Amino acid sequence: MASHRKLRIVSVALIALLLIAAALLWRNPYALISGDFTRQRIAAGLSKAHVQVGDHRWVYAYSDDAPEGAPVVVMLHGFTGSKENWYPVARRLQGRYRLIIPDLPGWGESGRIEGADYGFYAQSDRVADFIDAVAGEGVVLLGHSMGGGIAALTAARHPKQVTRVGLLDAAGVRFNDNRFGEDVLAGRNPFAVSDEASLQRYLDTVFEDDATKPVIPWPVDGIYIERRRRDAAFEQRVLDRIGRGEERFLPGEAAADIRQPAMLLWCRQDAVIDLSALAIYGERMPQAQRVLLDGCGHMSLVEQPDAVAQAVIMLIERGRGR
Repeated sequence: MASHRKLRIVSVALIALLLIAAALLWRNPYALISGDFTRQRIAAGLSKAHVQVGDHRWVYAYSDDAPEGAPVVVMLHGFTGSKENWYPVARRLQGRYRLIIPDLPGWGESGRIEGADYGFYAQSDRVADFIDAVAGEGVVLLGHSMGGGIAALTAARHPKQVTRVGLLDAAGVRFNDNRFGEDVLAGRNPFAVSDEASLQRYLDTVFEDDATKPVIPWPVDGIYIERRRRDAAFEQRVLDRIGRGEERFLPGEAAADIRQPAMLLWCRQDAVIDLSALAIYGERMPQAQRVLLDGCGHMSLVEQPDAVAQAVIMLIERGRGR
């Protein structure tokens, strides 16, 4: 009888926990996704913090587990991305350098202000202020895609804050025509997600290696799709500015003023920022080491994190201490 009573107590407790979980998910369905992000962050050895810089609240992942005097590495995500995109690379750099990985203002968990400018120029100023507030010294600045354009502008316009810069599949130059670029110039958002078909199209566009594409099971897929629907107007406004507005080529123009040691990394099969962009940036940054990866698309930092981490280490260690 005692064992039956214990079994009933355990059953009631489990039912209560399930009801509580269901209530929490009903109030905040995105908790399923944020919970997995937390798992990924912890696996990468990262903590999470927030800071108010100017008008925006920044949320960022970080690790201070590094030798004394180790360089500080700041990583910027791309359009429709978030800090979590960098976790595979961070996992391979953790313990070697101090790491700071923010959600850019307007994206992820960081603040968004209605009507604010989230283009290349404004974001580069915000990044410089963020570096001052969080790192307090010159940093190694890495940027992917849109974040690469922001990183290029930041390095050129705020050289005291950036000692070295790495641009990965970076936006901000007039690359050879591809379907993605043609859609952007036509006023469309090729990354827009509104249903299962467009979600699959989005993943197929940014990933070349099927084995690295994230698996998004039910009901997470519906939760993600709904969030992207709500963000559609914001995404379009940002893309209008950085993809076909007057400042769309500002990063490439500013790249000629970058004097710091630099690294340019591209994937041969990038269907978003065509490989021709590597040569354009390279002409304006002759000091930059060039890294070309094969078998990956736009998401090099997820598809080939080992190779990306090694390229970052080469950038940081080249000539260091001499």
